[in-house]
Amino acid sequence: MKYYLILTSILFSFGLAGAEPVRMIFDTDMGNDIDDAMALAIIHQLVERGNVDLLCVTSTKDHPKSASYIDAVNTYYGHPDIPVGAVRNGATPEEGRFNGVADRTDEDGKPLYPHDLKSGVDAPEAVSLMRKTLASQPDGSVMLVQVGFFTNCARLLESKPDEHSDLDGKALIKKKVKEFVIMAGAFQTIRYNSIHIEYNVLKDIPAAQKVAEEWPTPVIWSGFEIGINSVYPWKSIMEDYNYNAQHLIKESYLAYVPEKPHDRPTWDLSCVLYSAFPDRGYFDLSPVGNVTVDDKGITTFTTKGKNEGKNDRYLLMNDIQAARIVEAYTHLCSQPPTAK
Repeated sequence: MKYYLILTSILFSFGLAGAEPVRMIFDTDMGNDIDDAMALAIIHQLVERGNVDLLCVTSTKDHPKSASYIDAVNTYYGHPDIPVGAVRNGATPEEGRFNGVADRTDEDGKPLYPHDLKSGVDAPEAVSLMRKTLASQPDGSVMLVQVGFFTNCARLLESKPDEHSDLDGKALIKKKVKEFVIMAGAFQTIRYNSIHIEYNVLKDIPAAQKVAEEWPTPVIWSGFEIGINSVYPWKSIMEDYNYNAQHLIKESYLAYVPEKPHDRPTWDLSCVLYSAFPDRGYFDLSPVGNVTVDDKGITTFTTKGKNEGKNDRYLLMNDIQAARIVEAYTHLCSQPPTAK
């Protein structure tokens, strides 16, 4: 009874009852940083709570194990049938430090983390899957969450009418996407440096420039400064995931961060938390303005000039919000998967 009351309290605190779930497409460079995996784990917990409807997951990391790892996470959290798409001719073709964890077996050779998709080569092409998914959703209903490179979303902008929709990419986005939430850029001073070239922008600058210039719906940017000020506690990794002898997220974290334990910045989780709960006060928002990306990958936000056509805002976070955010991350990410 005590456990039920505690669980009920947690579920209520994250808004299980009432609102319709957020329809979400999750675009990730899974394998380049462990926070992508943690963000996807949180999404699955929010699916269980009725907060999110995860429509599909697409990868911008051009290694076959990126998509297969995503499928392993989906399966681990009880949602094996969520479609997974893979980029073609994308960035970072090397294997990620933790993608191979999904292939681990026990001493008898039995997979520890079963999954059907063994290679991204066998996955649908990412933009085609995005178009198919968007076309099937109600108008203005989809939160598109990008926590990797801009490759897939720039190509979505450029896409032509196909068997899924008579609309070109820009028109399809404008019709179906409610908000575009992205982990990219930097909009505040980073370690006393007023200029920071952020990794997700740097790895495909032309794509980032295209998206920044042409995206037709409201865009919410989560800058580098948010992640470095909302660090995930190492103590949680070591103590909160031990209900399973082999936990996919914990083992992946340890594969990615084998060095001296430390509380690690987590960037991508912010986009998930904002997308699911934009009105819960976890973050504030900047005024509406315009983000540009220069040829070096520097992101600049300005409100100068006319606001017509500007659709960018970025996340703001104070110390109190940061404490709430880290608490939410810790409880959501470490929650045991729901048995299916």
